[in-house]
Amino acid sequence: MTAGPPDPRFVLPTELLRPTWGARLRRYFLTGLVIAAPLAITASVTWWFINFIDGLVKPLIPNSYLPDAYLPYPVPGFGLVIALVGLTLLGFLTANLVGRSLIRAGEAILGRMPVVRSLYKGVKQVFETIFSQSGTSFRKVGMVQFPQPGMWSIVFIAQEAAPEIAGRLPDSEEQIGVFLPCTPNPTTGFFFYLPRREIVELSITVEDGAKLIMSAGLIQPGEQNGKPKPEAKLPVNA
Repeated sequence: MTAGPPDPRFVLPTELLRPTWGARLRRYFLTGLVIAAPLAITASVTWWFINFIDGLVKPLIPNSYLPDAYLPYPVPGFGLVIALVGLTLLGFLTANLVGRSLIRAGEAILGRMPVVRSLYKGVKQVFETIFSQSGTSFRKVGMVQFPQPGMWSIVFIAQEAAPEIAGRLPDSEEQIGVFLPCTPNPTTGFFFYLPRREIVELSITVEDGAKLIMSAGLIQPGEQNGKPKPEAKLPVNA
């Protein structure tokens, strides 16, 4: 049995199926916004960072050594280049015995100052933890039940609790420190300790976790080798 021609009463005119000029302009505008907004924000943040470093470094350099003194216009980024070269040279010098001796002597002097000593040790420990290549801090992403049971939040897994802290906690199980960032700014949040059994580790990177938080769940973790990432199984409450 061959199908007959469609009933003209149920066939929409071609004019109605085509998008209107208003819909096209709206689509073009949103497409341009998606392309231009990330570029503009990235350029603005980069420009601010360059000017910020220049403002810190350039006053320390004699005016005769600045290219701005010989050119009719300022050269952005010169202070940033000097800072990068200076930090690299400082790391090179501290890699030998003489440099390490000078650093220890300077730290010994700072260690005798009551207020500066605590500030320096705290800041140094934070930077060593963040930029350590062998540490495990904030290199894993997990989920915990927060703010109440049945509601799961993304957390960055830190290190185990120190014996001084774990000994004071009522639960005798292994305690893990986690950082729960806020949306859309992952640099603020809450830090607390939980038993390991209450943390569900995810097979996603910290970068994917940060994107998930900053986008409020709109940007989901990608795929690995063309296959979806394995989903973590949630523990079943007894």
